[in-house]
Amino acid sequence: MRKIRYSKDVDALLIELSDKPIDYAEEEGQIIIHFSKDGEPVLLEILDAKDFILNSLSSVVKEKVIAIP
Repeated sequence: MRKIRYSKDVDALLIELSDKPIDYAEEEGQIIIHFSKDGEPVLLEILDAKDFILNSLSSVVKEKVIAIP
């Protein structure tokens, strides 16, 4: 089961990877990864999602423009 939800009021993108129960989470910058007891990623939480997505897309576009001769 995979679901993607956006919470506008807190500007967070939630990506469900599994329906296993969450045991613990680790935060790295704007991303929080929730894990099951056996260490499998269950949920990705991207904070400040609008900025994160726009910056990610901007980086990809810049790389493509530079790569074109």
